[in-house]
Amino acid sequence: ALSISALVSFSSPAGFCFGLHVDGPPIVPTLTTSYVHGTSSTSLLHMTVAESLQRSVERWPDREAMAFLQDGVRKTFAQFQQDVDQAAAGLLALGMKKGDRLGMWGPNTYEWVLFQFATAKAGIILVAVNPAYQVQEVEFALRKVGCKAIVCPTQFKTLNYCNMLRKICPEIETCSPGDIKSSRLPDLRSVIVLDSRQPGMLHFDDVMQAGGSQHMQQLQDLQKKISFDDPINIQFTSGTTGAPKGATLSHHNIINNSYFIGRRLGYHWRPHTRVCVPVPLYHCFGSVGGGICMAVHGISIVFPSRGYDGKANLAAIESERCTFIYGTPTMYVDMVNQPDLAKYDLSSVEGGIMAGSPCPQELVKKVASNLGVKEITIGYGTTENSPVTFLASPLDNVERKTETVGYITDHLEAKIVDPTTGMVVPLGTSGEIMIRGYCVMLEYWDDKAKTDECITKDRWYKTGDIGRMDAYGYCRIDGRIKDLIIRGGENVYPAEIEQFLHTHPKVKEAQVVGVKDERMGEEICACIKLVDGADCTAEEIKAYCKGQISHFKIPRYILFVTSYPLTITGKVISSVLAPPPSS
Repeated sequence: ALSISALVSFSSPAGFCFGLHVDGPPIVPTLTTSYVHGTSSTSLLHMTVAESLQRSVERWPDREAMAFLQDGVRKTFAQFQQDVDQAAAGLLALGMKKGDRLGMWGPNTYEWVLFQFATAKAGIILVAVNPAYQVQEVEFALRKVGCKAIVCPTQFKTLNYCNMLRKICPEIETCSPGDIKSSRLPDLRSVIVLDSRQPGMLHFDDVMQAGGSQHMQQLQDLQKKISFDDPINIQFTSGTTGAPKGATLSHHNIINNSYFIGRRLGYHWRPHTRVCVPVPLYHCFGSVGGGICMAVHGISIVFPSRGYDGKANLAAIESERCTFIYGTPTMYVDMVNQPDLAKYDLSSVEGGIMAGSPCPQELVKKVASNLGVKEITIGYGTTENSPVTFLASPLDNVERKTETVGYITDHLEAKIVDPTTGMVVPLGTSGEIMIRGYCVMLEYWDDKAKTDECITKDRWYKTGDIGRMDAYGYCRIDGRIKDLIIRGGENVYPAEIEQFLHTHPKVKEAQVVGVKDERMGEEICACIKLVDGADCTAEEIKAYCKGQISHFKIPRYILFVTSYPLTITGKVISSVLAPPPSS
């Protein structure tokens, strides 16, 4: 079918562009400046998370909704709905009320998704707590948003969550379960442990058994009082600089984002989509692209393992016949480089999303050729935008997929502005990406100053990312404003050099950072991970760059590393990459 954008240019006689129709990939160069509005013949949904699940339960009660392979848990939509109601009634029985906050702290398990939907049905705000948080960080997060309850396993990997909570709240030991009184966390009443009985803490089973018929009735009555504009989810941003901020998202934010992500990927017409989800649930990519997409589109989601495991992903795709896969670039690098990749049957995979950090062109090509993910799609967004704002079409050509992050999604506006003047820049010119529309978060929880810093009075969200737009509305990301390296007065974006270094046959991954330098202000340092078994020198890398990229972009320092410091979402924390000697 021909995209409507091929037939209608939506521009006025004065040359101003009214919009870009995004029912299909744009095939006419419509834009005249770096502003785009994604017009659509599909309207926004006006429903809550609970209503979206109910709709799928009625349509596909016996379809498998999710499979957690490491724990051997499988649920149909009807079984899941039953568990959700039981858990939601249990939370009401504990005395939780609409608007209270519940922290979910742990890796990818069934209970994570269960509480995601149970809290939404009870009008309770789910707070996604990073599974890698240490004592200080978890105390900050729980106190910042005033969590009344926290749900966690006893431990995950080397972190003993129960012991960490006892350090923050020693009073737990002597309190009755469900009636904690803590000086450091004054709002906290309940700790719900998933897999063991601990003094002063509730067990998961206690919650599942707490709700009686009066609580079920209370839950039903509550549905009339829950609005799709209510806050439902607090996601802490990485906080690699400064304290983490709690991006507060509504039903409307995440239901519509998952709806339009799914439609762009074809979930509404593909016969039965099974998505392999190795990305963490505590992050928007997993919770919205996975959990909420499952409810909105009736897809099945498959979780290969609790924590990320490249081998488990490949095994899951083969055994579960997954048709789609999600991942950050780092996750795809791992999968592409698995030594026994050839032994896995990945023939069921049709497409996937790569997002979460800049996606190198060479990697995108390898994922299509080595993993056979022909319809690999690149996405761009931020937690504060629920999260996706630009997304390629699975049908886009290789150039579009490797050089851009796709085009604007339905009903959103984007503009690229000069960061100093705030004025929209000409097409093809770099500037800060700003977003407006249904996807913009409500606020940073209890932080008006930070909210006002990034959301303007006219509701534009400042992403802090630098990009440029072409006449078709496709966007290229150049990097973060704060990652910009200014070398002797020249502006250098690390992503551009990283993309180039990825074309070297011996380079597996590259991260580029700025290093203070007395003479130049900043110098460029490339931290390179080599392909297994490869040998390479700094001189060889510099010689490869010569004549291929501008001389002022050639890294002064080359470090060969075996690993990068990562956030739990698989993003590299560039600020803590070891700087080289300043000689």
